[in-house]
Amino acid sequence: MGRLFGTDGVRGVAGRDLTAELAMDLSVAAAHVLGDAGAFTATGHKRPVAVVGRDPRASGEFLEAAVVAGLASSGVDVLRLGVLPTPAVAHLTAALGADLGVMLSASHNPAPDNGIKFLARGGFKLSDTVEDEIERRLGERWQRPVGAGVGRVREAYGEADRYISHLLDTLNGRLDGLHIVVDCANGAASVVAPEALLRAGAQVEAIGARPDGLNINAGCGSTHLDKLQQVVISRGADLGIAYDGDADRCLAVDHTGAMIDGDQIMAILALAMHEENRLAKSTVVATVMSNLGFKLAMREAGIEVVQTAVGDRYVLEAMKADGFNLGGEQSGHVILLDHATTGDGLLTSLHLLSVVARSGKSLRDLAAVMTALPQILINVKDVDRGKAAAPQLSEAVAAAEAELGETGRVLIRPSGTEPMIRVMVEASSEEQASRVAGRLADVVRTACV
Repeated sequence: MGRLFGTDGVRGVAGRDLTAELAMDLSVAAAHVLGDAGAFTATGHKRPVAVVGRDPRASGEFLEAAVVAGLASSGVDVLRLGVLPTPAVAHLTAALGADLGVMLSASHNPAPDNGIKFLARGGFKLSDTVEDEIERRLGERWQRPVGAGVGRVREAYGEADRYISHLLDTLNGRLDGLHIVVDCANGAASVVAPEALLRAGAQVEAIGARPDGLNINAGCGSTHLDKLQQVVISRGADLGIAYDGDADRCLAVDHTGAMIDGDQIMAILALAMHEENRLAKSTVVATVMSNLGFKLAMREAGIEVVQTAVGDRYVLEAMKADGFNLGGEQSGHVILLDHATTGDGLLTSLHLLSVVARSGKSLRDLAAVMTALPQILINVKDVDRGKAAAPQLSEAVAAAEAELGETGRVLIRPSGTEPMIRVMVEASSEEQASRVAGRLADVVRTACV
């Protein structure tokens, strides 16, 4: 059996891979690891507190019951937050002084999937070391509390307003005059996103905001922009915002329906923060998958780009280590560390809209600050991913990089879980990017077997 925790918690098909029994066992182990860490204060012993939230998947109902049972039976007091975005649970973990947070969601995955994500005190994601410790303690013998020692459970659904108020408090100015269409993916943002945008002053039309437990991410949200693009154009809206199922990311479309991805959103925010002397160390953190056009635009503006491995956790680690306050991914995970401990789609969208409102420019004009270079990605399957550094491939990559010069780049990434190597090429033209990527993919097929 491989490692239980993946890149973003424990995920699987709910009821088959992610069972009620596993959810309860994980919660007990997490209570022992994270709860014990916060069980003593300067004044003596206190009972650990956990907050638990979920997205509206049907399976979240039984998984929440299992998680709450595991925590309370371990002597942890539990606040049930109900349906809220992942970043809301992260914020409330910190704001309510909880020792740990739990979010039940599979993000942009279809409804049958679900996941459990644990958060440490302060609302931060767990390190690999802590996750490994939770796995190690699964199924261990433990002394069960009884009587007054068991945890107490209470509903805290009203805490959603605390999160919305926090979002609005971070804004510089209002959004009056902006006509926005927002696609909530029939997910966790279906109530709080329209409410936050309305309270910020925008005229809001919400789609994908009627979750029934089974329609999350189904033809809607940040992974399916078609409906949002159509509605923005037909309503004559200024722009559209799309969240994923747990609203920790967002993408946008301008008034013409053109997609604005995470790189473009980061570019707009970085320039605005830089102009206002709010961009820490004049630096933004991005992953190696961010488009070269983003890096070129930042260089032109005098902003440094620090690159990390793919994954918002690595972006956050780099930001925390070196004191940066803006980072993110092309997929729309954007971290505004002055205001949040994780990627927050609502927070990102509000700050993007604030720049639009303050500048008086359209989103299309603001996004024109960067020109995305054509990017071709080929997944070469059924190869030995351990041979990604084979001499023959390294030579081919060096030749490709010499051909592309400063207006292109090559990225070879072995899959972390499959017998596959990803070949990504950016170039000044799609024809050149496709030709170079195809040539390198052929080399992978011969050199990495």
